[in-house]
Amino acid sequence: MTGGGVTGDGAIGGGVTSGGAIGSGVTDDEVTGWALAAGRGDADAAAAFIRATQRQVWRFLHHLAAPGEIEDLTQETYLRALRSLPSFAGRSSARTWLFTIARRVAADQVRAAVSRPRTAVVEDWQAAADAAGAAHQSRFEDDVALRDLLGGLPGERREAFVATQLLGLSYAEAAEVCDCPIGTIRSRVARAREDLMAVLADRDRSRPAI
Repeated sequence: MTGGGVTGDGAIGGGVTSGGAIGSGVTDDEVTGWALAAGRGDADAAAAFIRATQRQVWRFLHHLAAPGEIEDLTQETYLRALRSLPSFAGRSSARTWLFTIARRVAADQVRAAVSRPRTAVVEDWQAAADAAGAAHQSRFEDDVALRDLLGGLPGERREAFVATQLLGLSYAEAAEVCDCPIGTIRSRVARAREDLMAVLADRDRSRPAI
């Protein structure tokens, strides 16, 4: 998607970046309050809502989509959310509601990708590495390693693990985001842990002795 997007300061304008701010010590109740106020037309509340959630949305999508697609998908998530805010009633936390939208955006992208040629993964990683810059290279390499590790998980296990273990959602919140029972989320997270431990153990066994 091209054109306007969500900027790092929470305004609608340029592209979305991973450096979007997140409120320090902001609670779910505060975020939900901003979402409700934004739905009533409060522009300042809308900006605060975006600032408080943008980094986590980007991180969630980072583990569900290809590197070259994350910023566009984050932008699309907020465009859909802003259009839907007037109908948001606060029956769940705004953060949970927003992650549900992000998950749908990622799923729509996967379905759309089936019908078009894919960009080479190596090119995507190179572009992301160049954008990261030399000052952030070590952090980028760690991020690539984590993404590579989680990328080996089946999609449903990966999204459950990311939501609960990386983003800190409760099992109940993750169940709402993933549209499944809490027990299913617990099972997916447990199986994801088993898968990751097996991969790490296999890597340790295959590492040459020093």
